Amino acid sequence: MIEVINLQKSFGDNKVLDGIDMNIEKGEIVVVIGPSGSGKSTFLRCLNCMEDPTGGQIIFNGVDIADPKVDITVHRRHMGMVFQHFNLFNNKTVLQNIMLAPVYVRTHDKSEKKSKRQIVEEAKQEALELLDRIGLRDKADVYPSTLSGGQKQRVAIVRSMAMHPDVILFDEPTSALDPEMVGEVLDLMKSLAESKMTMVVVTHEMGFAREVGTKVVFMDGGKILEEKTPEEFFEHPEHPRLQEFLAKVL
Repeated sequence: MIEVINLQKSFGDNKVLDGIDMNIEKGEIVVVIGPSGSGKSTFLRCLNCMEDPTGGQIIFNGVDIADPKVDITVHRRHMGMVFQHFNLFNNKTVLQNIMLAPVYVRTHDKSEKKSKRQIVEEAKQEALELLDRIGLRDKADVYPSTLSGGQKQRVAIVRSMAMHPDVILFDEPTSALDPEMVGEVLDLMKSLAESKMTMVVVTHEMGFAREVGTKVVFMDGGKILEEKTPEEFFEHPEHPRLQEFLAKVL
């Protein structure tokens, strides 16, 4: 689904990504771990071109979306993103947050045959079904400021799901949460994985990486130093830097 070829990203003289190569297959759960400052979040933001790569290619469904001539907005619809700090719109209700993007995209789609009223009604029904799925239908008409951190992140995840993306990118989705709220977010991500959603997850949650990941990637210094199945990654780390990292975090 995604092929990353020699991806480079620099901020001035600071090279943050230094030749990343990765293949992400449909249905894979790719977990990216590594120390702070290793380039993990920048890699994720380059994947959906929130950051423009300095060099290299990102082939998504057959199109190089790193090419400046490509209209990234068309392809970004198919790539959901979940942020560390939720990024919900505080002036809109939970329901409005989930409906916003699907309604906007469909009402601006020239091939769409339905009226705006029909589009809004369908988006509302789907948003309510998604809230049912995460047990938060009773929060549909409240504002995000009234939710706990775990509830906000679950709403942010289903907001991404409402666009029916081909892949969802998660940028440290639990790092801003109180420890007791982490589990409810990870449980939702596990159920997504079971539904065969393709996911790329930057996280410090080693248990999630071991249990849910189909492939675990270790980054440091803007490079991928090791990439293996979870069992091989945690039981037989080869790179000395990975061995050192795991010794500290496990």
